[in-house]
Amino acid sequence: MTQVITAKLKLNLDAEQKALVTQTTLAYSDALNYTSQVAFDAGKTSNGLKLQKIVYNELRVRFGLGAQMACNVPRQVSATYKTLWTKVKQSNDAIAKGYTKKRYKGLDKAPKYVSRTCTLNYQRDYSFKTEQRVSIITLTGRIVVTYDGYNKHLALIASGSKIGAAKIVYQRSSKTYYLMVSIEVETPDVDPLKITRVSGVDVGMRYLAVETDLQNKSKFYSGKNARHKANRYHKARQTLQRKDTRSAKRRLIALSGRERRFIADVNHQLSKEIAKPNSLIGLENLTGIRDRTKSKSGNSASNKQRKANRNKAKWSFAELHGYIDYKANLNGSLATKVPAHYTSQSCPKCGHTSMGNRPKKGLLFRCECCEHELHADLVGSRNIAMRTLLVRQDWTSTGSLSASPDVSGRETKTEILQRFSELRWSSDTSPHSGTPLGDG
Repeated sequence: MTQVITAKLKLNLDAEQKALVTQTTLAYSDALNYTSQVAFDAGKTSNGLKLQKIVYNELRVRFGLGAQMACNVPRQVSATYKTLWTKVKQSNDAIAKGYTKKRYKGLDKAPKYVSRTCTLNYQRDYSFKTEQRVSIITLTGRIVVTYDGYNKHLALIASGSKIGAAKIVYQRSSKTYYLMVSIEVETPDVDPLKITRVSGVDVGMRYLAVETDLQNKSKFYSGKNARHKANRYHKARQTLQRKDTRSAKRRLIALSGRERRFIADVNHQLSKEIAKPNSLIGLENLTGIRDRTKSKSGNSASNKQRKANRNKAKWSFAELHGYIDYKANLNGSLATKVPAHYTSQSCPKCGHTSMGNRPKKGLLFRCECCEHELHADLVGSRNIAMRTLLVRQDWTSTGSLSASPDVSGRETKTEILQRFSELRWSSDTSPHSGTPLGDG
């Protein structure tokens, strides 16, 4: 089994080399915007081959791009339009189901590309040399530069690991160019009989994650500090935008991306702790969760509701799930998605499911049937862990497992929920038993 990781290499460019890389990345960015407008005028097409036939010669002559880069541009634009069309379809489905009234407007005008970037093909546009050097194509020829990076990534490159495409990215705050290289890492196949731990992870906003395993060991990862820092970034941006001076704009550029990097760092730390060795990790399938959860917005929303909406918009559960998935693979573990239906409303002791089990939708879970009381997020993680155990049993019996199993063809939603309703958290002997919780 292979796992693709990304190595971030800092390019040590002198002034002349930096000017050449800047010229190339700006030309590539201009080519992306030109192709995006062509695709928009051609009916917002996402057909990469069709785009390439239209723009290839213009990209070579007008922007001076090499042959491979002139092919990469329409592919990248095509991928962007495919993503936007998917979001339009999801938005229309959400409107039809009554989840929202807002129409997705991402395709109302041609997408713009503002970052200095350039996609390079291995052994054609760039290649590695000895003594930690890399050869990179520019508009006027190749340059050879030294690079630095994470020692493990450097060792993988030096050992001849399978290398794929790369991207040149520019960090404005440090005025530095980086080469983001994709590397395929061989990982051992996971045997269900060697899985020694099954866990469930419930993600949220008050607690970024709540983890529980079948040995009744649990841990809460608080989101208080992350939300506090994110709110500080928000207030700083508001203040600088109101000033609207040159110095304020420079400061906004410096702040740009810092919050995103902070959230990514928090998710990396969480995923590193959650992705333990020899584990089957259950994650909720939360596709379309923002459309399904209604909340007031606009003039009708209070300041408290607006703040909650802002925190909700920054809830990066998909990124956290992705980090857990790839780190689990590197640890000899596996992450799998389970249906999210009623995980916070179902009693893990008696199986009773009701919205009334969550009084006022608060953090306390109190079963209307057996009066079992517990933290609502912990209840959710326990239900996910039990559903993950069911996945493992199916995996052992059938010999196959998908990272995101689609059971719609084999079982109806009712049948699936019926199976889940029969699960019980057998380690509970009283409503408050269990290992004391850690607080992350």
